[in-house]
Amino acid sequence: MKILHIACLACTLWLTGCATTGPSQDSAAGTTPASPTGTPAAAPHTPVIPNGPLRPITAAQAASGEVASLSTPADLWDRIRRGFAMPDLQHELVQDREQWYATRPDYMQRMTERSSKYLFHIVEELERRGMPTELALLPYIESAFNPQAVSHAKAAGMWQFMPATGSYFDLKQNAFRDDRRDVLASTRAALDYLQKLHGMFGDWHLALAAYNWGEGSVGRAIARNQKQGLGTSYTDLSMPAETRMYVPKLQAVKNIVANPEAFRTELPLIENHPYFQTVDITHDIDVALVATLAGIRQEDFRALNPSFHRPVILAAGTPQILLPWDNAKVFQRNLEARREGQYASWTVWSVPSTMTVAEAAQRAGMSEHDLRSVNNIPPRMLIKAGSALMVPRSSAVRQDVSPQLADNGQIAFAPEIVTRRTTVRARKGETVASIARRYKLSAASVADWNDVRANAAFKLGQEVVMYLPVRQATQARGTVARAAPAKRSAPPARRGGTPSKKRR
Repeated sequence: MKILHIACLACTLWLTGCATTGPSQDSAAGTTPASPTGTPAAAPHTPVIPNGPLRPITAAQAASGEVASLSTPADLWDRIRRGFAMPDLQHELVQDREQWYATRPDYMQRMTERSSKYLFHIVEELERRGMPTELALLPYIESAFNPQAVSHAKAAGMWQFMPATGSYFDLKQNAFRDDRRDVLASTRAALDYLQKLHGMFGDWHLALAAYNWGEGSVGRAIARNQKQGLGTSYTDLSMPAETRMYVPKLQAVKNIVANPEAFRTELPLIENHPYFQTVDITHDIDVALVATLAGIRQEDFRALNPSFHRPVILAAGTPQILLPWDNAKVFQRNLEARREGQYASWTVWSVPSTMTVAEAAQRAGMSEHDLRSVNNIPPRMLIKAGSALMVPRSSAVRQDVSPQLADNGQIAFAPEIVTRRTTVRARKGETVASIARRYKLSAASVADWNDVRANAAFKLGQEVVMYLPVRQATQARGTVARAAPAKRSAPPARRGGTPSKKRR
C-alpha cells in the first residue's frame, strides 16, 4: 500500500511538470497567464545573453551597486567599503591628513569606538537614500562623533549644525532639548542638507565644501572663477583653510577605513546590526527612572539621547527615546509592570512676571541653588515673564506638560541691576522730587532711603543717600561725597518700617 501511494505521488508530479514545460497560448501571445486563484502569475525569467565574450568586472563596477555581492558583509566597516561611491580626491593634503591620523592611534581608537553606537543607523539611512556611504564618516571630521560637541561658532552635535541652519531643517532648540544633538533628527537633517547641496552643485566635493563653508560662499567662489576663466572644481576654488582641509580629511579617513593595514591601524569591530531601538513614550518620565527600568547607566542613556537638557523627558515634545537593543524590551516589560507612583517628578512652570531667581525659587518651593542648577540660570540675571522653568512636580499634578510648552518653551533673562550706595549733595532749593527726577528714580524711594517725607526739601549742601546703578553712580562722581562698595542686596528698610519693595 505504501509503494502504491509513492507511485501515485510520483505520477502526479510528472504530469504537473508536463503541464508547465512549454509556453502556454497566453504567454505566446505576450500576456501573463493567470494563476489558479485568478491573480497574474509571475512572468518567466528571461536570461540576458552577452553578445561577445565574457569579461571580468572591474573593482569600480563592483562597488557601484550595479553588481550585487552574494556574501553578507562581515562587519559594518565592510558594508561601508562596499558603498563607497564618491570620486577619490588626489591631493597632497590627503597624504598629510593620512599621516596625521595614522600617527594618533589612541585618538582614532576613541573616535571609532564612540561611533559604534551611531554608525549602523547612519549607514542604513544613506543606503535607503542611495547616497555614498563615505558620508557616514563625515562626523569623524565634524565632531569626532561626539554628539555633545560645540564649536567656537556655536555649532552643536555630531553633525555640527549652527542654530539658524538647525531651525531651517526643523531641529527644535528650546529650554528642554536641542535636536541638533539628537541622533535621529540630526542625521535626517544632515542627509537632507547634503542631498540639497549635491543637487545644487552636482558634485560631492563641492557639496561638502558648502556644508562646511556655506552654499552662498561656494557659489560666489565658483562665479569668481568662471568670470576669470578658471576651473570650478573643489581644488580650483579659493577658500578658507578649514574648508581647504575639509575634503582631504574625509578622504584620509576613507582611505584608512578602506585599507587599515596599510596605515598600521586597527579598527574596532562594529557588528553589522542595530545598536539601538526606538521606544515610544506616552507619559512625562524622569531620565533616572528610564535608566533604572532599562537596566542601564544614565550616562549610557544620555549617549543615545544627547538632546535632552533636563532631568525629565516630556512626552508631548519627544514621543520616542533610544535604548540599547537588548535593553529596550527590558524597559518596556518593567514599565508595564510599574503600577504605583508618578513617572515624572518634574514639570514646567511658566513664569507669570519678571522676577529674581530667589523669588522664583520661593514660589516653586525649591532652593535657589537647585533652581539655578536644573535650569542653567547664570548669575546676576532676572527671569523674564513667560520663561518656562523646570520645577518639582507635586503628587497632586496629574497632567503632563502641554505640547505648546514642550515644543516651544524658552527661558529668557534680563540683567540684574547692580546698585551702589552713594551720597550726593543737595543743590539750592532742591527737594526729594527734584533729586528723584534728576536720577530718574521714584520720589518714594528717595524719601524712604533718607527717612523723610516725599514732599520734603533739602538744605544747600545736605548729603542725600541714594542707591544708583553702578554706571550712573560713577557718572555722578562729581557730586558724590562718599561711596560705599557695590551691593547686590536690597537697600536698607526705613527705620521701624517694612522693607523697601523697590527692585533694582
